[in-house]
Amino acid sequence: MTTPTTAHKRTLTLVEALAEIRVSRAAFYRMRARGQAPKHLKLPNGQIRIRRADLDAWFDDCEVQEAC
Repeated sequence: MTTPTTAHKRTLTLVEALAEIRVSRAAFYRMRARGQAPKHLKLPNGQIRIRRADLDAWFDDCEVQEAC
């Protein structure tokens, strides 16, 4: 069982995150250039990681309220 602190700090590789949100790597980099990508970390070796909590928050922010 993971503690809330551990779950909050869990990071996903870029490949894992892209598979979950179903966008291509190119689309992610376009979103990143426009400031619309999920909050992410860039490691010293150039790899990108996305915290689970940040991806969930970004996904929640994408929700659209439609008028009736």
